Amino acid sequence: MANFYFESFPIIQYDLKKNGKKEFLTNIMVRFKIQETLKKIVSPYYDYSIIEGERPDHVAFKLYDDHKLDWIILLVNGIFDPHYDWPLSYNSFQTYIKQKYGSIPVAQNTVHEYRKILNIQSVRYDNTIIPKRTLVVDETTYNSLPIAEKELITKYMYEVELNDMKRNIKVVSQRYISAIVQQTRDIFNG
Repeated sequence: MANFYFESFPIIQYDLKKNGKKEFLTNIMVRFKIQETLKKIVSPYYDYSIIEGERPDHVAFKLYDDHKLDWIILLVNGIFDPHYDWPLSYNSFQTYIKQKYGSIPVAQNTVHEYRKILNIQSVRYDNTIIPKRTLVVDETTYNSLPIAEKELITKYMYEVELNDMKRNIKVVSQRYISAIVQQTRDIFNG
């Protein structure tokens, strides 16, 4: 995360080593939260889809011309651990799968769940997208369904779905960034 976010935190004296000697430390226990009124306004936010290999600082630079504002991207989306709450790159994802399941073929051949397809994704005449809907069922029910109504999800497919869901985030419109930065400074310096 960028330096500005932590630079804004108050400095406190604390006996970290419990030896009677206080040290100056950044108080990371202070939390900043986007004002609820700003969160409820629809217009300050818009959808953004993270592309392969893009990091929070890349997105901040792309949208706000300042990579140090990556903390706003993370804060707005409730991301506290960018390593696991941000979508993994292809290579990191493959490494994660190998560590979690032992190998990629094992993950690709292990059933995670069985699903009944309730409806496939479709587009209405007015371009409204009706998303695909499924229902998790047991193996016996799955085996009794017609081929067109069933879907087998492997561990690998499930992990891909989870990682891809992390790609869709909300970002704050450029015009509100200076207000958020000022609000942060006021809270931490006030």
